[in-house]
Amino acid sequence: MANQKLRTITLYKNYFSDFYYKQRQKVKDKILWTFRLIETIQPVPTDYLEHMEGTDGLYEIRVKLGSDIFRIFCFFDEGKIIVLANGFQKKTQKTPKAEIEKALKIKKEYESEKQHKNS
Repeated sequence: MANQKLRTITLYKNYFSDFYYKQRQKVKDKILWTFRLIETIQPVPTDYLEHMEGTDGLYEIRVKLGSDIFRIFCFFDEGKIIVLANGFQKKTQKTPKAEIEKALKIKKEYESEKQHKNS
């Protein structure tokens, strides 16, 4: 059943929303369409969600609209929850190291806060 949720995408603080609200409406629509696909399809095609090589559990959500390419970093929590980190428009072939480092920092912050809540 295509509408049944297999995963849940969630926000952490305002890292992703800051990026999202700066986008034009067509980009926002495509991002939301991609999120729905990721939440309901098994397995998710790597065109839309792929593990980042050499990172500890960091994934990138891939959104393409015309010739514009957007990336949204995320990570899993408890297997079925996808936590959004930062997003950016990709302008070069290689993903900027600063964006990866920012996403890893957000992931670490999230995990640290979660650990504090649970202790």
